Amino acid sequence: MRLELDFSKTVDQNAQVFFERAKKAKKKLAGLKAAKQSVSKQLELAREKKISNTEKKVVEQKRKKEWFEKFHWCFTQSGLLVIGGRDAKSNEQIVKKHMEKDDLFFHADIFGAPHCVLKTDGKKPFEEDKSEAAQFAGVFSKAWESGAGKVDVYSASPDQVTKSAPTGEAIGKGAFMVYGKREWFRNVPLEFSVGLSSFENVFRVESGSLKPISERCRVFCRIVPGENEKSRLAKQLVGFFEKKTGARLSGLLLDEVMAMLPTGKTSIVKEK
Repeated sequence: MRLELDFSKTVDQNAQVFFERAKKAKKKLAGLKAAKQSVSKQLELAREKKISNTEKKVVEQKRKKEWFEKFHWCFTQSGLLVIGGRDAKSNEQIVKKHMEKDDLFFHADIFGAPHCVLKTDGKKPFEEDKSEAAQFAGVFSKAWESGAGKVDVYSASPDQVTKSAPTGEAIGKGAFMVYGKREWFRNVPLEFSVGLSSFENVFRVESGSLKPISERCRVFCRIVPGENEKSRLAKQLVGFFEKKTGARLSGLLLDEVMAMLPTGKTSIVKEK
């Protein structure tokens, strides 16, 4: 290394010049290191933002819906499907088109309740499956909207459900008569859970009894009849799901949450 000396200055004065130059170079080096760290941080943020935007696109992509999603629906602990009518037309469809001989029919013992069917796939359902189907039938009945905490629900076999009315009476669209002995589920608690499951990087909103939802979903909330309007609660749930998953969820998902909620005011009682 070559150094240029100023012979008009003493040795100490020359040394002081080089010392000052070294101090300046050291400061510049520190500044370069800080700039490097800043650039690295900006690159990392840009990379995370790119990943975040990619995730957002995945969440917002429109998934193919299953045939049963036009009805109220849920799955039991054993993975059995339960469907319920949303109106007179869908009540009619469920009984006439989708109820098979090995299935079970459920109905809450209150005016203004949907016809519900536990799809057994030819298997004998467990008692837990039947209890969860009864809870489903109660939740989507007028009992929830009335603010009741419990409701009685009964089940029957498909051959007990008919359009044959007593003499002199007429059966309207979506209405059916149930004859014979029924299995009763007394004081069914009106509480439900709403969660967010993920299949092939696509989110799907599900609702049902606590145990199957806690097992099927990444995040979930328990709900009961309460004080929040349906639309407000749906926004709260979407906000909760966004917070827990770190994903930006689309308006399509808000519509799904709305579709999974019972009619009437609701409150969240527990978050997971």
